[in-house]
Amino acid sequence: MKIAVALVSVLGLWAVVASIEAHAKSGNDGSAVARLEQKLDHLEQNGQRAHPDPTPTILSEPEINAYIASGRVQLPAGVESLRLEGEPGVIEGTARVDFDQLKSGHNSANPLLSIFSGVHDVVVSAQARGADHVGMVHVDSVSLDGVAIPQFALQLFVDKYITPKYPDLGIDSRFALPAKIETAVVGQHEVTLTQR
Repeated sequence: MKIAVALVSVLGLWAVVASIEAHAKSGNDGSAVARLEQKLDHLEQNGQRAHPDPTPTILSEPEINAYIASGRVQLPAGVESLRLEGEPGVIEGTARVDFDQLKSGHNSANPLLSIFSGVHDVVVSAQARGADHVGMVHVDSVSLDGVAIPQFALQLFVDKYITPKYPDLGIDSRFALPAKIETAVVGQHEVTLTQR
């Protein structure tokens, strides 16, 4: 389901962009998961039309989080307990991350990267939006266990461990929105998608 991959991307947690297992496990909150699946199916079917219905589709924060928690989103190895929270134009993602597993045994002699080891609670704040069929995410800040990570150290980590596995991801990411989604607007606890 390409639409779900773009949804997660637009929601701005760069480490979470992953493939969706179509209709895999049942969710923790079945009704919220079912509602989101219906909306994703609608977006995909609408995107196959020559002229999609431009009526906006609103995905709520509880639906998105239930869908992620259901196991339908394949998170990168080492990323657990992902929760997303939306404010106008900004997504904040929290997760428990095992950096040793995320790095897959690729270590660095650079002492600046030693902070990215072990298991930590991670908070990522990112600006996210979609316009003209392009999703854009800019990571503003990252903290580990409540301690802000300097931007230069974050860039080193992304260059060494994230970009080699996920070439389209970085501190600034741009990607094509699927299913003829023209705009994606992050609002208060929701994202609004419009197709054209």
